[in-house]
Amino acid sequence: MNILETKALYHDFSGLKVLFDVNLEVSEGERHAIIGPNGAGKTTLFNVITGTYHPSRGDVFFKGRKVTGFKPHKMVRRGMGRSFQITSTFSRLTAFQNIRMGILSKRDIRFNMFRMLNNMQDVTAETDEVLKRINLDGERDIPASQLSYGKSRSLEISMALATDPDLVMLDEPTAGMSVDETHTAVELIRRLTEGKTMVIIEHDMDVVFSLADRITVLHLGTILASGPPEEIRDNQAVKDAYLGEMEV
Repeated sequence: MNILETKALYHDFSGLKVLFDVNLEVSEGERHAIIGPNGAGKTTLFNVITGTYHPSRGDVFFKGRKVTGFKPHKMVRRGMGRSFQITSTFSRLTAFQNIRMGILSKRDIRFNMFRMLNNMQDVTAETDEVLKRINLDGERDIPASQLSYGKSRSLEISMALATDPDLVMLDEPTAGMSVDETHTAVELIRRLTEGKTMVIIEHDMDVVFSLADRITVLHLGTILASGPPEEIRDNQAVKDAYLGEMEV
């Protein structure tokens, strides 16, 4: 069963065409990577799927329902979580407060109830449990702006998952990380997305081939190929357009 589908999806910016007839299918429970060269339209596709952009043509279906044009907060309510290409934590809030924001969103608790938060022991306990799972309990009360880059990215990934989504969308989660940070992030993603559906944009082919069950290659705004990692690895058209003859 597909949890996510796009049908004949197009998008342009003031006449500049970015997506062309994109028909993406993501099965429930799979880890699906979207790869392609810079300018292929990957982040634009994410933005259309998550409701940041409205497609020029075509439709998005999530859990069997047409959600074309739904705003991002409605997509979150329906069970879609997302991280961004650029770190988007709340820099002045602590690691604890950032994670708590996601948990409050999951529980549909409004901001005007913040005055009551200190009395919400179950929210506090759940937030602390998430921090332990991502090894940030030692930085619980440190502002996000003061975390290392790798830990800040881990915090953002965890915020996307704190809403307990059925589908999590990760946009280049390891961008800018060192080798050690990347390894830590991959293991964190693998652990936190167990039993969930994940769609990930990623340039690091080691990350892609270690995480993905299925890979879709986007090239010049359209899908060039889609299939299991071994099939994509050996696809000559993909090599010519993106991977080259490099070892992956």
